[in-house]
Amino acid sequence: MVDYIVVGLGLAGISFCEVLEENGKTFKVITDGSQQASQVAGGLYNPVILKRFTMAWKAKMQLQGAKPFYQKLEQKLGVTLDYELPVLRKFASIEEQNLWFEASDRPDLDYFLSTKIIPNNNPSINAPHGFGEVKHTGRIDTRALIRSYKSYLKNSGAFVEETFDFDALSISSDTVSYKDIIAKKLVFATGFGLKQNPYFGYLPLNGTKGELLIIHAPDYKENNVIKSSVFTIPMENDRYLVGATYKWQDKTNQPTEESKNELLRKLSTFLQCDFEVVDHVAGIRPTVVDRRPLVGRHPEHQNLYVLNGFGSRGVMIGPYASKQLFDFIEKQSELDPEMDIQRFTKKYYSN
Repeated sequence: MVDYIVVGLGLAGISFCEVLEENGKTFKVITDGSQQASQVAGGLYNPVILKRFTMAWKAKMQLQGAKPFYQKLEQKLGVTLDYELPVLRKFASIEEQNLWFEASDRPDLDYFLSTKIIPNNNPSINAPHGFGEVKHTGRIDTRALIRSYKSYLKNSGAFVEETFDFDALSISSDTVSYKDIIAKKLVFATGFGLKQNPYFGYLPLNGTKGELLIIHAPDYKENNVIKSSVFTIPMENDRYLVGATYKWQDKTNQPTEESKNELLRKLSTFLQCDFEVVDHVAGIRPTVVDRRPLVGRHPEHQNLYVLNGFGSRGVMIGPYASKQLFDFIEKQSELDPEMDIQRFTKKYYSN
């Protein structure tokens, strides 16, 4: 017997596994790797919504927990994950500069928004009005994280690579059984795969398709994240992530020419050097109608739980939501009501 079965190994699954290990809990992870959102994510941790110059939901609190969380993972896995990078928001006009200054005066934003306008010194960028700098930001290499964590779990015997078979799940009052694994609790952290879950499929998970390009641009020479109509994030060897799109109808992980052309068109509005597209990836972000995570206990099965709905901010939300869920289960703490799935209980009973 183990304490937990965790289904899924994206940012949600890894974050929860880490909380379990910290607290001496045993677990098995079951995943088939079918959900790509965490693997193809830009991995930015940025507390500010740069379209409107407002703070993201509980972003400062989440960031305070996320930084030490990833530092500890780096030491544990022996890989570099956290690349601290300023985010430079390209100003489209003098009016945007003024809005930036207004926002930087607000108590919640003054810690993150620099009050200096940064002039553009990069000949490869068209930015006559300069940039605003967001501080305390960076990028988590989510591909390296998932790859390394998967190897870690395999070495410890905690990894089962298969598609979860709901017909093989048996639920009793105090345990759950899956094939030859018996556990006290089961947590579903399957991203958009939750739509196929017979226990939690009632939850209003929309799913938003996002696509990213990776370009090789030797003449770009940019060490900051640049945010305009798209962002560019520096990687190694003169490569940059370019993203992202938001599509609500297409629910496949297949990259499309339409989104590629959209990204290239937006990129051309400010990038003025030659480049080559070397990769194009897609994934479905687990987004929710009210833009809040889905965390909590099943309305009827007391040993089934869900950890989901992180949208495009899983890097920051994952550690915060995972600790909330663990404390809820093991310490009977109250969940943040904004993320508690009890807000959708009526929907469950009306199905």
